[in-house]
Amino acid sequence: MTRELNRILFGTMSVVLAGVWGLPFFYSVWTAFHDEIYAANFKWDAPIVFENFVTAWNSAPFALYFVNTFILITIVLVANFILCTLVAYAFVRYRFRWAGFLFSLVMVQLLISPEILIVENYRTLSQIGLTDTIIGIALPYLTSAFGIFLLRQTFMTVPKSLDEAAQIEGAGAWRVLWTVYVPLARPIYLAYGLVMISFHWNNFLWPLIITNSPEVRPVTVGLSVFATVESGIEWSLVNAATLMTTAPLIIAFIIFQRQFVANFMRAGIK
Repeated sequence: MTRELNRILFGTMSVVLAGVWGLPFFYSVWTAFHDEIYAANFKWDAPIVFENFVTAWNSAPFALYFVNTFILITIVLVANFILCTLVAYAFVRYRFRWAGFLFSLVMVQLLISPEILIVENYRTLSQIGLTDTIIGIALPYLTSAFGIFLLRQTFMTVPKSLDEAAQIEGAGAWRVLWTVYVPLARPIYLAYGLVMISFHWNNFLWPLIITNSPEVRPVTVGLSVFATVESGIEWSLVNAATLMTTAPLIIAFIIFQRQFVANFMRAGIK
């Protein structure tokens, strides 16, 4: 009886918390598909309109913002996959002096918030002339201590017999990496890639500081500029633009939800 009661209470609390968490999203969807007069006047029979999306799309260069974001995420993903893979492979495959100490230094980076380094990063990029560029936005994030840790833990689970069998067949270090380790870590690459895409799609502070022109702004900065108007905020247009910019992430999460959760749980168990 007690177990059944606990299960009911837990389910009820989960539904309540999910509803509270989802209220802002439901409000955003409601206002995006209705006229401004219904932003604070909920009527179930209010007509659904799509003009808000058309108006929001034409009011700012969102196509350019999406292209900039796609280029930014592509640069960061490719760099992280290559650099994190090489570093993690070196820590697993080779035994060298101070390996544990060096890996500890890498892990210390997890304790340092990127916002702490904003001033120094901006000063460095200003000196080399990379402010207001997509490369300048991506440069501080070309590698990740979290990615190195995740791939190292995954590579450590690769059976040693596979590595040795590849070496007997005459495979060198590079071939062993790309034919043994990387294929076995594909689920982890997928999960890590989704995390990176979500983070850099929503990253706001650093792109806002480092960019000055709309030609290089990503989606988040462009949306904030669009929402800041002198004549007042029209919530229907703002929420329509918000849904447009978040729709790719929502669709990706729905498609890869099961793989995302399963892969991270497996990585944590290992």
